[in-house]
Amino acid sequence: MKNLNLEISTSKNLLAFSAGIDSTALFFLLIDAKIPFDIAIVDYNQRVQSKDEVIYATQLAHKFEKKCFISQYPENMKFSEKDARDYRYNFFHEIIKENNYESLMTAHQLNDKLEWFLMQLTKGAGLTELIGMQTITYKDNYQILKPLLDITKNDLQAYLDNNNIKYFVDETNCDEKYKRNYFRHNFSDKLLEKYESGIFKSFEYLEKDNNSLFKNIKTSNIEELSIYEYDNDSNIALRVIDKDLKKRGIIISSATREEIISKKEIVISHKISVSLSKYKIYIAPYKDIPMDKKFKEKCRVQKIPKNIRSYIFYLEQEQLFIL
Repeated sequence: MKNLNLEISTSKNLLAFSAGIDSTALFFLLIDAKIPFDIAIVDYNQRVQSKDEVIYATQLAHKFEKKCFISQYPENMKFSEKDARDYRYNFFHEIIKENNYESLMTAHQLNDKLEWFLMQLTKGAGLTELIGMQTITYKDNYQILKPLLDITKNDLQAYLDNNNIKYFVDETNCDEKYKRNYFRHNFSDKLLEKYESGIFKSFEYLEKDNNSLFKNIKTSNIEELSIYEYDNDSNIALRVIDKDLKKRGIIISSATREEIISKKEIVISHKISVSLSKYKIYIAPYKDIPMDKKFKEKCRVQKIPKNIRSYIFYLEQEQLFIL
């Protein structure tokens, strides 16, 4: 299959499986490449067919000697695209945490990448947000891998059909009340049918441009404290902060970005402290603990931002770091 690169370095991997075209293709491509993995599937209880998809997942897992983790979406829980996504990723996160998986693999492909690009474009977004789907995203204790981002859905379906591999088609993917389906059917799929080669190259160039934005950023890490040195460009600062917070599972709004620029020191959702000075960015977990005068004076001399000091004090108390 053209442009496919399954050089996955992690040895304990979890595949987000749905029994649809994309994840079924990735399942068998991983088998072909002899890459170890287990699978996880969520039954949202929204379609009769979903029971058959879970059965198929368990059959594949049994046949190829894989673990299969299954979760039932609670019947009393509100259902929306966002709710479903949050539930799915929380489920994956718990499995990864309990079983020490090194990576979560998802079957997003080129159509999804273009769909995301177009949706962000209509919202108002910068370069980093436009190409937000990356092959590797680093979380605190694991990676999220999207190894199919250079492959179209048509190529994946052809692979399955040519090899007589069973898969399911989710009929809700045709319902344009969901925004992603509207963009897929009216724009991204049609554009790829005509301009696949050019779109593929454009994404390559955009990703190289985006990487260039961050190449001069120096980073220091002390436990969960991140310190970035930058050139006082507020736009770059916001991109760095966005990237860091996403690793911590936090996505900030445009209003929060404006608050960071105007106030310089803020606490986000009572969880994360962010401080922006002329040439440094500080990001750390929020702590509200009393500090002695000696420590405060030491922080003042070393120009440590006020909202970061309590976390550093916590590190000292835990004997993890000495200022």
